[in-house]
Amino acid sequence: MKTDKNSIRILCYGGSNTWGHTPDESFFRYPANIRWTGLLQKKLGDKFEIIEEGLNGRTTVLDDPKKEGRNGRTYLIPCINSQNPLDLVILMLGTNDLKERFNRSPEQISKNIEELIIIIKKLSVNEDSKLTKVLLISPAFMKDNCKVPKAGMKGTEAKTKQFAKFYREVAGRQKCEFIDIAQYLQPSDIDGSHLGKEAHAKIAEVLEEKIRTIFNK
Repeated sequence: MKTDKNSIRILCYGGSNTWGHTPDESFFRYPANIRWTGLLQKKLGDKFEIIEEGLNGRTTVLDDPKKEGRNGRTYLIPCINSQNPLDLVILMLGTNDLKERFNRSPEQISKNIEELIIIIKKLSVNEDSKLTKVLLISPAFMKDNCKVPKAGMKGTEAKTKQFAKFYREVAGRQKCEFIDIAQYLQPSDIDGSHLGKEAHAKIAEVLEEKIRTIFNK
């Protein structure tokens, strides 16, 4: 928590790569000084406040019969109401929707992402009576060939490579900021989905530059 009333408040809403899950089966979480959210806070300094809202297995709008409480739309509404005022919401979701039990296409997932953006724009406010900005991130490609394959995630690599096209279209329609993070990094070869330390550092680097541009800081 930052006590400077003039701090720019940024909500980071995502799944396990926002939570900081390590690329293995240990269910271990990187410490704050390695997670991209923590690194971003350090880079931006006290004039910004990073609010971390990552959850393993979080979907866009889908209830998961195997993991309760993962519906991103259901949690987003109280989350925004709790965290207001907000100056920027960073949204990075979609890969968990690719699980075989959901049978979703990249285009369908992008439409669900658009639902979340509409909710953010409707509910979020800031202290200057200006519209809260949204930064949509198209996730990194997943890898089918990895050391520890994820159960129920077969054939996801090709689908994740379609994300950027549809997410960019959503960002254009909703007049959001956009980053295709797959242009800068890849997940670990260990499980093909979670980020290594270097990738977390790269996200923080890319986002720092983008955020400073957005707010002219």
